[in-house]
Amino acid sequence: MKGYSDRVLRVDLSSGKSTVEDLDEKEVKLFLGGLALAAYRLYKEVPGGADPLGKENKLIFSPGLLVGTGLPTLSKSTFVFKSPLTGGFGRAVAGAKMGVALKKAGYDLLIVEGKSKAPVYLRIKDDEVSLEDASNLWGKNAFETQNMLKEKYGKCNTAAIGPAGENLSFISSIDLEERQAARGGPGAVMGSKKLKAIAVTGTGSVDYYNLSDLKKTVNHWVKIIKDHPATKVDMDYGTGEFYAWMNKERGTFPSRNWQWGYFHTAFDGKKQSGIDPYNWVPKMRVGRNPCPNCTKPCSQVVELKKYSPGTRVDGPEYETIYSLGGELEIDDPEGLAYLNYLCDVYGLDTISAGVTIGWAMEAYERGLLSKEDVDGVDLRFGNIEATAEALKKMAYREGKLGKLLADGSREASRRLGKDSDRFAIHVKGLELPAYDVRGIKGMALAIAVSYRGACHLTAGVYGTELVGSWWKFSNVDRLSFENKGFEVKLHEDLMQLYDTLGACKFSRHMFFLEGFPEMVYNATGFEMTHSQLLTIGERAYNIARAFNAREGFNRKDDTLPWRVLYEPIPKGVSEGSHVSPRELEHMLDEYYQARGWSMEGLPTKVKLISLDLDEIAEDVGV
Repeated sequence: MKGYSDRVLRVDLSSGKSTVEDLDEKEVKLFLGGLALAAYRLYKEVPGGADPLGKENKLIFSPGLLVGTGLPTLSKSTFVFKSPLTGGFGRAVAGAKMGVALKKAGYDLLIVEGKSKAPVYLRIKDDEVSLEDASNLWGKNAFETQNMLKEKYGKCNTAAIGPAGENLSFISSIDLEERQAARGGPGAVMGSKKLKAIAVTGTGSVDYYNLSDLKKTVNHWVKIIKDHPATKVDMDYGTGEFYAWMNKERGTFPSRNWQWGYFHTAFDGKKQSGIDPYNWVPKMRVGRNPCPNCTKPCSQVVELKKYSPGTRVDGPEYETIYSLGGELEIDDPEGLAYLNYLCDVYGLDTISAGVTIGWAMEAYERGLLSKEDVDGVDLRFGNIEATAEALKKMAYREGKLGKLLADGSREASRRLGKDSDRFAIHVKGLELPAYDVRGIKGMALAIAVSYRGACHLTAGVYGTELVGSWWKFSNVDRLSFENKGFEVKLHEDLMQLYDTLGACKFSRHMFFLEGFPEMVYNATGFEMTHSQLLTIGERAYNIARAFNAREGFNRKDDTLPWRVLYEPIPKGVSEGSHVSPRELEHMLDEYYQARGWSMEGLPTKVKLISLDLDEIAEDVGV
């Protein structure tokens, strides 16, 4: 098949053996690659009830179909796994050079299964595949590990876990050369398998259907992206460029563990917040670290002077400005960047880590955690040094505080009790991102129903809601709970297609859907209509939902944090707004109807069969 290597690499850590299998052409026609193909394989190969940290779980790495073509911002590769954090379908995406390298090595999919008895790393150089002793790497942080591999092998692209993954933290990440696949605990899955790292060198190439026309398509999109007005601001200030707008104009930037709907202590009576990129980027940026084939790099590499002087860190981006900034009432840009760096080297998801510490700070403030409970750490909001100490303890499961927080806010609130679940900010166990959904009701629905828990990118509906229009949508009222079902469903299907193709979601207002048929055709020769491509996204979404249904998830799990349901935003532009239980139930009814599912939120046989998922329909369809 054109555009493919037609090969799947399977590595069994239990036996130490690897095998190469043919890529199934029928699967390709249904799923193309990336997320959709990986989701199908995960459903087929990981049985219901499998222990996320056991040998039955698998870690599947799947570059997007168009990764490596040279098409601008087509850089994303996906890990899928059963999530130790949620117990359901896990997905973690990164703009990783390793995805390009895997394709050049001649593989469309990497499946890692089983468990090693001793620490190992996976070395791939074209057809040479081996598991190597990682005893000298075990205990190293994520950056040290990758640097050591690069020193040994020269040109290679890498992925590694830090101490958080080794210690099986449910919120641990995989670092891919300062790009993180973080959400849902993929680092713990690697750690449970004693797989410290992956190093890939690919020297081959992919045979595309029409290389000449593909190059013309690349040039066409390079120009469009270069001239797009969003490109300059993204490059100049990164993904956090709309931070002040979220605070001042929309009042939907959560702070102080969601006690507030905007970071008022950083804005009230002040011209500019310290962590606003318009403030710190001009002073601190020393370089960029673009994702592969990105012509609009939002990366902002900064150098620390006060904390760990001379250290360079890629970030912080918008979500981290929230989770380690406003969420913790930290308005010091260097302190924020330092905490970002610690998360990256320890291998912690910045969103889950920050929100979990926010929960602990509130519990400490309320007197539910004593000084002894937190190992003497002065766990007050705004305390950078205390946050740094908490991150270290979480990564190493050190002391009472580390053991309490290492697995995220849901597990921490269960361990503490005392009604602390009322201010634990998660859905299905995954901590909420940087959008106060009390004032963005379509986004509230998207967060509630997302198969991986509280995820802003499963639907990516926040932009449409906050602006009021996007692509085919107009007159969207973010404060209304009406007519959200189909809106969220269509956004979800489109975003699953983006992960299948490998497209950066910060290019969605450039590519929309219309840009993809020509790209797919020139790469593979597949003539696909807009609706056929969108159906692949719908197929991927339904597989992930079916995976969760098999694990016992249903309507009861499509809910929101207590604070979102019962505590209105107290101040600011969105003052008084919240999502009541009645409003959520109404939106869920609309959504399930739009999806063609049962009112319990379960995929129906009819829907799954209509998507050519007959085998899954017989397994879980109602």
